Amino acid sequence: MNTAVRGEREPPPAAVARPRPPTVRRRRADPGTVIALHVGGAFIQGCVLGPDGSPRASERWFTRPERGPDAVVDSVLACAASLAQGCRPAAAGVALPGVVDDASGRAVRATALGWHGIPVQDWVAEHLDLPVAVGHDGRTGGLAEARAGAGVDCRNFLYLSVGDGIAAAPVVDGRAVPDGHGRTEGLGHVVVRPEDGDPCHCGRHGCLETVASTTAVTRRYARMTGWRGVTAREVYHRADAGDPHARVVCTDAVDALARVLASEVRRHAPERVVIAGEPAGAGSSRLASLRDTLAGRLVSPAVPELRLARFGDMAGCVGAAFLARDMALKGGKPTAG
Repeated sequence: MNTAVRGEREPPPAAVARPRPPTVRRRRADPGTVIALHVGGAFIQGCVLGPDGSPRASERWFTRPERGPDAVVDSVLACAASLAQGCRPAAAGVALPGVVDDASGRAVRATALGWHGIPVQDWVAEHLDLPVAVGHDGRTGGLAEARAGAGVDCRNFLYLSVGDGIAAAPVVDGRAVPDGHGRTEGLGHVVVRPEDGDPCHCGRHGCLETVASTTAVTRRYARMTGWRGVTAREVYHRADAGDPHARVVCTDAVDALARVLASEVRRHAPERVVIAGEPAGAGSSRLASLRDTLAGRLVSPAVPELRLARFGDMAGCVGAAFLARDMALKGGKPTAG
């Protein structure tokens, strides 16, 4: 992805308390340009989608959810305004974790952010004076890969994102399909260690995110070794280099991920699994390990092809930009992902 990326930063200060008038003076919009945010538990990612449909300059800010849910909302609005000031967007898109009502643009529940019933679409639209599209980050990531990434030539694939959260979405004929199986907060909150698992921010113990997310990998490695500040990718690399503690952490992560992924493959029978984030970013050996572990858990259907996401951990943000572009082309009316 040809983008100019800035390093992680603190979010810009919020301008005023809610309710807010627009803080970005509406200028003549470039109909081919949109902005988007992906709000995660660790970072808020932002990007600009240009008239040619390709991602341009991107930003990343720390989320800092420990400040409280209102502060996170303020940061999202401030980050959106910062992006909009650098271009002339026709619309904005926002990708969210947790339980998302795409139709109303509400964050029904996002425990990593402390959000319950937050009208994200309405507040961002008021703040920017722009039409806004909102979607679940798993579905927006799948949309990005279906339209311009690793799923563009595949009719039926499963998109899997492994970062500070874990999300998945089946994609059929270019459209991300909502999960109709009653799951509350996505793949990352499937319990894989009911007896001795770590506590999860959702209130349960032993969720997949407590074993296989980037946060879990770094936390468990630090607990074993006392090493602080080692990234999940570095832990995977240390495992490949023979570090015994890293091997335990990474083997546990891959085993837990393969167990839950096998269930999704049996349910959806995808031709391909497109993987964004970790462990994909740790290199081909880790992807091969996931493939082998997954094969050991599947008898039927056959093991699908595993492929790296083109947009990496920016897929959710790019997909939200595609939703915004669809909205702009339809005159400001929301569209389904």
